[in-house]
Amino acid sequence: MVSITLSVPEETRRNMKKFNEVNWSSVVRTAINNKVEKLLWKEQMLKELEKEKEHDKIALEMGDKIKRGMWERHKKAGW
Repeated sequence: MVSITLSVPEETRRNMKKFNEVNWSSVVRTAINNKVEKLLWKEQMLKELEKEKEHDKIALEMGDKIKRGMWERHKKAGW
């Protein structure tokens, strides 16, 4: 495991010292891990959405063709 240095405001550090039973390193490590997991998930979802753009384009084109076809049939039927 690697170590990092973290800066916090003086007041925060004073308040942290009041709760010396808390493993602050663990708290920060957990928070960082949670944030990284969320960002990785978001990155993966954005990649998946990018893949789906082509499918969305095809579906919209098909929908437009169907609408035009229905419009032409209604027009011929005198609607």
